[in-house]
Formats: sequence, structure tokens, C-alpha cells
Amino acid sequence: MKPTPVGNTYEQLIADLTPRYGAGEARSIARIVFEDVFQTKNPVALRLDANQEKRYLEIRDRLISGEPLQYVLGQADFFGLKFKVGPAVLIPRQETEELVAWALDWLKHCEIQTPAVLDIGLGSGCIGVSLKAKFRAMHLHGLEKSPAALAVANENAEKLLGKASWNFVCADITEPAVWPIFQRLDLIIANPPYIPFSEKKIMPEHVLAHEPAMALFVEDSDPLLFYREIGRFALQKLNPAGALFFETNEFNAKDVADMLGRMGFTIELRSDLSGADRMLMARPSRAQQPT
Repeated sequence: MKPTPVGNTYEQLIADLTPRYGAGEARSIARIVFEDVFQTKNPVALRLDANQEKRYLEIRDRLISGEPLQYVLGQADFFGLKFKVGPAVLIPRQETEELVAWALDWLKHCEIQTPAVLDIGLGSGCIGVSLKAKFRAMHLHGLEKSPAALAVANENAEKLLGKASWNFVCADITEPAVWPIFQRLDLIIANPPYIPFSEKKIMPEHVLAHEPAMALFVEDSDPLLFYREIGRFALQKLNPAGALFFETNEFNAKDVADMLGRMGFTIELRSDLSGADRMLMARPSRAQQPT
């Protein structure tokens, strides 16, 4: 088969994706496809051979169907690293990078030489692995309920952390019976399920169709379930000088802050770059002893 000019396919991909994504996002997606898959920053100069064209058509069809780009490519950029992703895990998001940056800054200034850190609800491992990659002195622990997601997190840790050690376990943080497996901690961080099922109607179609519901949604009758249980866990396991970091739902962030305040934490609530209340830090306001 005669090689196909990429300039033609590149522009055609943009045209094919524009009805679903809009012209700007379609162009961005096409650029990422040709940079990451075909290793070129100059698509007009490249020629696709038969195998490349087959791959291109597969990618195009999956994108046109609405499958997220990160799942199509099998990877996502997060905090300067490339993480393996798939339908078992959420796609890492920019807002979560802001949470990681805040936690990393805390680690660098906490004056604890080898802090013990627990990432609750690992998913792809993007939070904990990014922190460990940037702050090697910490001891990384992780907890994930889904065996499939845990496998992805372990694979990312193996790829991105090299010979560094970590400890990931398959467990449900809402089950207090598993809490004793963890020793005292200096930092606990979580991006738990926080979207009430009633908000599904305002969620993007591609998220509902492809990303794991278990990592997104919580019952309307108890929307603060994971914040409350992780808070209770932190009261037992967090060292007095430690910190608890959460990503939150902008619509109930103040409810989370109020609840944690009543539990005995001092709260700092922060907005993301768009101005939405999306993250908080909770510090023990009094020394807590393990029970």
C-alpha cells in the first residue's frame, strides 16, 4: 500500500472529531494522537505506512464513538508523568494535580524526614506515585477497593518508581476492620467518590459511558460517606503533626469542611484555578491517640 500523507489524515481527523468535541478540542486531540502514537510534531511531513494507517483508523473510530482519548491511547499525562489508564480507573484530571502540588509542598516543609503517606482510593495510582516520584524520602502506602484498579496502580508504580518500595493493599476504607493493617501516618490523601447519583444528569456523556461508576458516585442519602469514614480513620492513624488532604465536590466542599471541623480538625479550604472549592487540608486540632 502506498504511504498516505499524514497532512491529509491529520486534517481529516480534526474534521471527523469536530462535531463531537468542537474545533479547538478536536485539533488538540489530533495533535496528541500524532505526537504520542506516531512520534511526530510535524504531521504534514510524515507518511503513514500500512500498519500505521490501520492503527490510525482504529484510533479515529474509537474517538468518533466518544471513547476518551486517554483510554484509546492507554495512557494519561499527570504531574509530568505518563500513567497507564484503562476502563478500570478514572482518567487523572488537572484539578487533582493541584491537590498533589499542595500535598507535595506540605511534605517539603513538614520537617519529617521520612513521612509515611497513604493514598486512599488509588485508582491509577497517580496521586501517591506522583508524590513518591517527586519526594523519594516518603514511605508510600496505598489502598484500593477494586482489584482491577489495584493492578493498574501497581503497574504504574513499577514503571515510574523503579526500585523504590511501596505498599498497596486491596481493601475498603469504609470497613474499620481493615484499619489496623496501617501504622501511624503523617499524610493521608484521597480523591474519593463524591458525586451524588442525582448529579448524573449533568455529567458528560463520555464520562458516564466509559469511566468506572464506583470511583465517581456516592448515594444521595449519604454524600459525605467517604469523607466521614476517612476522617474517622485519620483520627486513629494520623500523627498529631500530620495532615489529611481531600479533593472535594465544589457543591458540598463547605459541608465536608464543617463535618471535619466538628470531628476535631482544623480546616483549610482552597479553590482550584477555576475558582471552585475543590480541595481541603485537615489538621488535628488536638493530639489523637490510636484506639
